[in-house]
Amino acid sequence: MNFSENRVRDIAGTIGISPDELEALLTQGGSHEYQSGDYLFHESTPRQWMGIVEEGEIEIVAGVHGSTTRLATLTRGAAFGEGVMLDDLPHSSSAVALSKVKVLRIPREVFDELRSSKPETFYRMVGHVARRLSVRLRDANRHAAGAGPSVVSTWRKEHDSLGERELPDSAYYGVQTLRGMENFPLSGIPLSHFSHFVRSFGYVKKAAAIANKQLGVLKPERADAIVAACDEVIAGQWHSHFTVDMIQGGAGTSTNMNANEVIANRALELLGHRKGQYEHLHPNDDVNRSQSTNDAYPTAIKLGVILTLRDAVSALRELKEALEAKAAEFADVLKMGRTENQDAVPMTLGQEFGAYAVMIGDGIRYLERASEELYEINMGATAIGTGINSPPGYAELCTKQLAEISGLPVNLAANLVEATQDSGCFALMSSAMKTAAVQLSKICNDLRWLSSGPRCGLYEIRLPSMQPGSSIMPGKVNPVIPEVVSQVCFQIIGADVTVSMASEASELELNMAEPVIAFNLLFGLTLLRNAAVILNARCIAGIQANRERCLEYVRHSIGLVTALNPVLGYERSAAIAKEALATGGSVYDLVLAKGWLAKEQLDDLLSPEKMTRPRVV
Repeated sequence: MNFSENRVRDIAGTIGISPDELEALLTQGGSHEYQSGDYLFHESTPRQWMGIVEEGEIEIVAGVHGSTTRLATLTRGAAFGEGVMLDDLPHSSSAVALSKVKVLRIPREVFDELRSSKPETFYRMVGHVARRLSVRLRDANRHAAGAGPSVVSTWRKEHDSLGERELPDSAYYGVQTLRGMENFPLSGIPLSHFSHFVRSFGYVKKAAAIANKQLGVLKPERADAIVAACDEVIAGQWHSHFTVDMIQGGAGTSTNMNANEVIANRALELLGHRKGQYEHLHPNDDVNRSQSTNDAYPTAIKLGVILTLRDAVSALRELKEALEAKAAEFADVLKMGRTENQDAVPMTLGQEFGAYAVMIGDGIRYLERASEELYEINMGATAIGTGINSPPGYAELCTKQLAEISGLPVNLAANLVEATQDSGCFALMSSAMKTAAVQLSKICNDLRWLSSGPRCGLYEIRLPSMQPGSSIMPGKVNPVIPEVVSQVCFQIIGADVTVSMASEASELELNMAEPVIAFNLLFGLTLLRNAAVILNARCIAGIQANRERCLEYVRHSIGLVTALNPVLGYERSAAIAKEALATGGSVYDLVLAKGWLAKEQLDDLLSPEKMTRPRVV
């Protein structure tokens, strides 16, 4: 860890110890590198270590259900995860790398040892940590208080083509959003539930404003105010004002107008005007200039899905790594393989878990391949793909700006008429999600079977005990984590039918059913991400092999006879299997009793090394 003396002194001061004591503590930690977008830890997972940022930036976020709140950004020298010294409660937030990051991690065991060996130093640190956490709590309260007033004291009037309505003056949305809220009280899940989706509208509207300004069709001061308002939305502000239900009629018009109105009203404030004074900057004429819902909305969906997918893939990669670790741990555990729930031939438990890791890797690959189709966008298509009401060059320039602003390599569709009406890329994405869910649920099925028992089931593995399993049967513990992950997978699998039908619902030049597509993709990916996180942290990481039970099944299995088939022949092997099943004897003992093979030859044929990989007999 390469820090200056001043930086070391500053870090030591934040946790209440001397620089020398800090240096001694750091030698017991280890550096870990993360790529941009990687999660260092997830909300609700166990605290295992305290970290100090060596290089890069980390964002602390709260929320695991699609709507996340940015709490803090950590830079070089920042300490975090100090709560590991105070209790064993799980993380109350998540940490994600904003860039390539290097973190020095000090494990919980180091602090446990420090508590025993140097209690004065330890509790001095705890006192400083408690004070720091108190300051963070105060800042969090201020952050929450800044979300907007809870009591409305003034009102304003706005009008649209249907008439005039009153709105609370604290609301950044406008009259068309209000109508959408009244018309579509359906799922109870507003746009703000999916923060990546809301931020994507910030990207889209900012790119459009910059392109319009450069092409001379939007006044510079209005464009600059729109850009500033969009930057605030991208940074996580004003999301609570994106209030329309995700499922709606109108092909997403209510969603697009919600974004237009929030951005317009915030831009008005930045220009020194009041909300609703649209003569100075208008939601349609300025924020929506050169656009239609029919290009801005599907483009925002694609960006939102791509960003949400990154979170899901990051969690799936962590799950894959955990399964690979278990495959290595269980590489020497011999067990019986099974086909159609009947004994088959021996294998290792490591081979079984290694196969699960490959399945998760396949799912990741399918998802990433499908996402490649989402980078083709139709900005500049306007209403039906002809580009009406947009200036020449706008489509190309807006797309270029969007790529630069979002950091995503989006490109302009070759045929904007086709791109405006075809939802095939969404159906492809949903299909990949379904495939990943099918594979994940298959793994959970196996985990439940392999852990069944403990006395009257297979019981080849032990899952971590999460909670009491029955209100009437004392001592019962159920495999609740695999159970709930399978249910999540059922939801994703069923949603694929919805997305397929909604994609097919496109008629002539537009698909009116894109809102339900957006909801199911964003919700499904959020579920997939959360399921991978809890399966990893609350199940896979704590699985233990029941080595004795696994070996016992192998020794008493009729399936062993398959390994003897090349030597004894099919007829004699079948006779041995039949006799063993009828008498309860073992294949091993019966072969020796008949004198068909010597003990040394039989032991060689039935050795784990010979039975679990190809061989020449």
